[in-house]
Amino acid sequence: MGSWETTHSIDIPSTVSQRRRASIPVYETHLGSAYCGDSLSLLRTKPLLAHQGKIQLAFTSPPFPLNTKKSYGNLQGEDYIRWLAKYAPLLRKMATDDGSIVIEIGNAWLPGEPVMSTHVLEAFLRFLKKGDLHLCQEFIWYNPARLPSPIEWVNRERIRVKDAFTRIWWMSPTTRPKADNRRVLREYSPSMKRLIATGKYNAGRRPSEHQIGKESFRVDNGGAIPANVGGADALPSLDGTITPKRFAEYLEQSTNLLKAANTVSSDSYRNFCVERGVPVHPARMPPSLVNFFVKFLTDEGDTVLDPFAGSNTTGAIAESLGRRWVSIEADWTYAAHSIARFDPEAVSTTAKDLRITMLQPVENQHSCERVLAQAATASSSSDAIPLVTS
Repeated sequence: MGSWETTHSIDIPSTVSQRRRASIPVYETHLGSAYCGDSLSLLRTKPLLAHQGKIQLAFTSPPFPLNTKKSYGNLQGEDYIRWLAKYAPLLRKMATDDGSIVIEIGNAWLPGEPVMSTHVLEAFLRFLKKGDLHLCQEFIWYNPARLPSPIEWVNRERIRVKDAFTRIWWMSPTTRPKADNRRVLREYSPSMKRLIATGKYNAGRRPSEHQIGKESFRVDNGGAIPANVGGADALPSLDGTITPKRFAEYLEQSTNLLKAANTVSSDSYRNFCVERGVPVHPARMPPSLVNFFVKFLTDEGDTVLDPFAGSNTTGAIAESLGRRWVSIEADWTYAAHSIARFDPEAVSTTAKDLRITMLQPVENQHSCERVLAQAATASSSSDAIPLVTS
């Protein structure tokens, strides 16, 4: 395995060439391609149209309709609703007949008022209608590390509590898209493990009118089926008898919260950017969240698309799970530096704006030779170049 600045170095210009064609990938691996440009335009170009009807999962997190402008861009109000709806028919055409479209969007507040905006919900409903899509299921992403917001109402006036979740909508052209929850089973809780081991529990009808059979909980199915949102009745009592550590363990193992904190500061992508003095993408997608949906909704060899790739977590996770991938990011700095998420040995070609040099042989020389051979034949375009050895 190679690594950046150990076995390979890379030169990334701070600005992109004005003559660069957006339809030429910034970089490619043996499984995917990363593009830089406006995704509304790129999804209509020949290279992307080649994937039409072949995308098994479009997984993305578009810019949120926030009141404060962010460096990665965001619209507000009706402008946001119309803009997001434009993607619905495009992604619908890209998807397979049994494919999925999964979108994560955060909450929004009315400017200057301590009340929530409905623009996110309106944008989702417009998207659903414009794409003629079915809502398969709604998920909640609980982020325990999210900073208190909106700060004016939470920290200053103290009239609201911290907003700590975002919605994730799973949509599809069909009512029965490809999905298998056996691929995302969670470890059984200690109490469930004991129940399976002993086979002792009270069968019969519950107050909810559910009938619990004598054999219902005696079968080990390999893990618990995760649910899409957590409820208050699933949490342990907060009476001081449970330590913070035990509470966190209980929350992770025994509740139905889809939990994914985004607090890792030592990942390779972040270090790569910091060492080069370039901005780290401020809204990175947690790998565990991508991992869940890619496993749940795709098989090996399927193709995953992210039209708002950011630092390309989606592409990196898809590649690690043996899926093909296509990513699009509008910002050059974010798009180019997302290459850090991939082993340099896996990179077959780059746009001529980037240049990779091999510093020293890697342990698996045969793998290196294979990648270089792929690079030599991967693209005949003058805008793409193979790896370079020193």
